[in-house]
Amino acid sequence: MNLVLVQSLLGQLASSDAVLSYLASISDGKIVGPDVKSYSDIVYYNYFSLGLSLQFVPAAQYKLKSGLAERDLDRSRLILDAIDIYHAPLNPKPTSKLPFATYPHLPVTLQLAAAAEGEESKRPQTFEVSTSSMGKDFVEAFGEPARKGGGAGPSSGSIGIWCEWSTDGVLVEFGGDEARGPQAWERGKDAIWRVLTIYRPKDVESTPP
Repeated sequence: MNLVLVQSLLGQLASSDAVLSYLASISDGKIVGPDVKSYSDIVYYNYFSLGLSLQFVPAAQYKLKSGLAERDLDRSRLILDAIDIYHAPLNPKPTSKLPFATYPHLPVTLQLAAAAEGEESKRPQTFEVSTSSMGKDFVEAFGEPARKGGGAGPSSGSIGIWCEWSTDGVLVEFGGDEARGPQAWERGKDAIWRVLTIYRPKDVESTPP
């Protein structure tokens, strides 16, 4: 299943056949229960072995609480708002956090938003995200990002650079030495993506990672 179909899942309920079928399709029919993190305004369903995290927001009148277990959540009142797809490094650094594996169905195809009426654009209709996709590949397809950040400070202590194309509902975080340090934006064109977030575009700007 490619990402064009994954994008169509946004706005679906957690209990929908579309979401359940998608999870079954990328896990060979054996859906491993997610690690659930519940907060007052959002719920994260983390599938570490699948390199996938689903972000759900409550439907109208549905009240969430921090720390709820999955059995206490009403999946029929949770709306899929964003999807994180992970591309794990080959040699990850030791960490206390449970790492995400690489999403098992790369490459995936990402659909770009159409140009505004009356606006000339050479943007392609789709962009294929592969294991080797770099910063320059994203910019060539999407154009200059609406928002970007990261990369400042010493290489050992900074976060990787990230770029967001809010009209498309796409945010990409990059990894490796090319994505960190004072010269990150000069080297970032060769940085490989690490996290791809697709979300429902909103009128207001999204929060940076």
